Amino acid sequence: MLAYGWRKPVYGPMKKLLNKLQDGKAISVIYLFVLAYTILALVWWGVLLFMQSEQISRFEIQNLVLRTDSVAHPVEYKQELARIQTTEYRRTVMFIGEGIIFLAIILMGGFFVYRSIYKQMKLSQQQQNFMMAVTHELKSPIAAAKLNLETLRKHRLDEEKRLKLLDNTIRETNRLDQLCNNILLASQMESDRYKLFREDLNFSELVATGVKEIKGRIATHSIQAHILPDVWLNGDKFMLQIALNNLVENAAKYAPRNTVIDVRLEENAGQLKLIVKDEGPGIPVDERERIFLKFYRIGNENTRKAKGSGLGLFLTRRIVQQHGGTIIVKDNVPTGACFEITWPVYSVQTA
Repeated sequence: MLAYGWRKPVYGPMKKLLNKLQDGKAISVIYLFVLAYTILALVWWGVLLFMQSEQISRFEIQNLVLRTDSVAHPVEYKQELARIQTTEYRRTVMFIGEGIIFLAIILMGGFFVYRSIYKQMKLSQQQQNFMMAVTHELKSPIAAAKLNLETLRKHRLDEEKRLKLLDNTIRETNRLDQLCNNILLASQMESDRYKLFREDLNFSELVATGVKEIKGRIATHSIQAHILPDVWLNGDKFMLQIALNNLVENAAKYAPRNTVIDVRLEENAGQLKLIVKDEGPGIPVDERERIFLKFYRIGNENTRKAKGSGLGLFLTRRIVQQHGGTIIVKDNVPTGACFEITWPVYSVQTA
């Protein structure tokens, strides 16, 4: 008898089979095999029905020959023969029509089922990547904060080192707070439970304050700001701050250390633009829509060095859309990525 929670080890070919079954490609192959088998079974039953129809027609013609003399009663014979042939033709048309309908239903159902399975596999992979990323994101600041606090407890440090450790601990707890906010907001947005708290706010001041606060947290990059003054928006202050933080911190994750992150708030052709540029590797063209998907991150989660949960850009796009704007990704010349948020209508209040 096996104890609860223990599984008998699987060796050899059986273990390889189980590993393959857990692979998405193996599931696709099995699904296509079942679909092909179903279609072949339908075709085989159609062939059997046609053969049965022919047998019925031959049997009726044999009975007709025995019952009616074609020489003595030619008219009756021809009429009955025509009836048999017409009935066989109608059966053939009915079989073909029903077969086509059944085949169309099977193919249509197979398409929708496969699409659902494929989406589920992709979502499952993304969720697995998300859990791996979140685990790493949670453990890193917790470990750093714990180490700082233990150092403060065990050692008598001078005031400057003590304040530095406290500042580092606060930064790590802020990372945890932001991660928790992103997870909570993603859940609320998916279920449409978050309602914007709209107010008229000085967007220029919000961006300037946000960049200043980010500079205090990110010492590895030079963050430059070029902000058009006295721009006012009607929106949710908390959500717009999250969008700005996500874009700048995303740039800091992928751009090399000591490079410049440029934040701009400007007017262009009657439109308001918030632009965040970095000097990182840039984003391939075929990835520029996927990066805004929930849990999606470029590359392999097992080998990726950049931190993140795959929620930042997803939330940013949703926040921008809720505020009536659009966000796109372009190349930054000569290198890097450029995230550009555009609002078609805004108001400027002069001092």
